[in-house]
Amino acid sequence: MGGSLLVEARGLTKTYSARKGRPAFRAVDGIDFELGRGEAFGFLGPNGAGKSSTMRMVGATSPVTAGTLRVLGMDPAREGPRVRSRIGVVPQDDCLDRELTVRENLYVYGRYFGLRKSVIRERLARLLAFAQLEDKADAQVEALSGGMRRRLTIARSLINEPEILLLDEPTTGLDPQARHVLWDRLFRLKQDGVALIITTHYMDEAEQLCDRLAIMDHGKIIAEGTPGELIGALLATGFERPREVRSATLEDVFLSLTGRHLREE
Repeated sequence: MGGSLLVEARGLTKTYSARKGRPAFRAVDGIDFELGRGEAFGFLGPNGAGKSSTMRMVGATSPVTAGTLRVLGMDPAREGPRVRSRIGVVPQDDCLDRELTVRENLYVYGRYFGLRKSVIRERLARLLAFAQLEDKADAQVEALSGGMRRRLTIARSLINEPEILLLDEPTTGLDPQARHVLWDRLFRLKQDGVALIITTHYMDEAEQLCDRLAIMDHGKIIAEGTPGELIGALLATGFERPREVRSATLEDVFLSLTGRHLREE
């Protein structure tokens, strides 16, 4: 990818110190990955695999314990504010101010980035259209559906026109129609050159949205490639599903690598 790399991690490690009776543990254990402009890269893994810790390091909100990390050519440890000014974050929980209107939520977030009022007003119209919320601009967030709130959260994360967008479980809890609307919005961002890093538990979402995937378990990347490559590698092991069941899927890859037992947070 050469000079088009926006994120480059080598031996990236995150260790948490012991606290409140919990022993020290290594959440991310020496992983390597890259992200190019306009690319969607997905992290898959069971609870506790290290996905969220990785995202926080990329987002310059959690310090790196060991290894090297460059985001937009910068070291997040030394240039955290500059990194954060050029990325957008869509957390798993919306964290919207439900007592404010849709328009006010976007405006307040724009001011957080220090944008001029005239700049925010110009971007508001485009973001409302992008999120298909023009007719809800003056509605309180409390009155919005779950899908609308999720679209607003994504629109809010774009107020600073980021080059990288971090999305943590972007469609959790949404019905299929709302999920597909959000997928369409994310495809448009990719076409505009925005790079996406996505964590998701939905295998169909990962297969639809991500150009490349990394499957994590116990802090390590245990498989990486395009969805097609990962499925092909599984089939090469001799894997066969029962005849009456469809061919192998990304879910089969995930379960074969990480196991089928339930893990709690």
